[in-house]
Amino acid sequence: MQLDKVVAYHKALADPTRLRMLILLAGGELSGLELAERLHLTPATITHHAAKLREASLVRERREKNTIYFSLNDYFLKNNASAAVALIYKHREGGTNEVDIEQDTRLKETVVKNFFTAEGRLKHLPAQLKKKLIVLAHLASKLEAGRRYGEQEINAFIKLYHEDFATIRREFIMHQFMFRENEVYELNPPELWART
Repeated sequence: MQLDKVVAYHKALADPTRLRMLILLAGGELSGLELAERLHLTPATITHHAAKLREASLVRERREKNTIYFSLNDYFLKNNASAAVALIYKHREGGTNEVDIEQDTRLKETVVKNFFTAEGRLKHLPAQLKKKLIVLAHLASKLEAGRRYGEQEINAFIKLYHEDFATIRREFIMHQFMFRENEVYELNPPELWART
């Protein structure tokens, strides 16, 4: 799962009112008015918090005439919790031997040679995931760690290597090479980068 989705999930949970709403909804579907009464809050406050939970796909809404009913989205609630754990532990592995490291290095060199021109421009993004991740890692390694890039800055950087900046920018996010929040992009540590 993408890092930004895991963060959005935890931000949605990082509020006592929203957690209390989820706990009540675990007992079954409730209307906004019922939630407001049980939590001693205004319906507007419930609407505000329900919107945050809905954005993170943690609750479902059902409208019946003028009443909105809320229920848990069990699938996303459980999957996002598992995804956070998987993301944290995904790179914990046993040691690698020298033969594996040497083969990996040769593959990376071959992919870079085949997909980049002598001037360093990307010919095209590989379709095969393993090669695509090598190309993305090669590009990401040219970004400055700790620097925050605006969307126009990251677009300009990508255009130095390839014209399709939107696709490559999206791939950076999908494969955790970068983290995006409010149209600001930051390079993730290499330990977070997707690997095959």
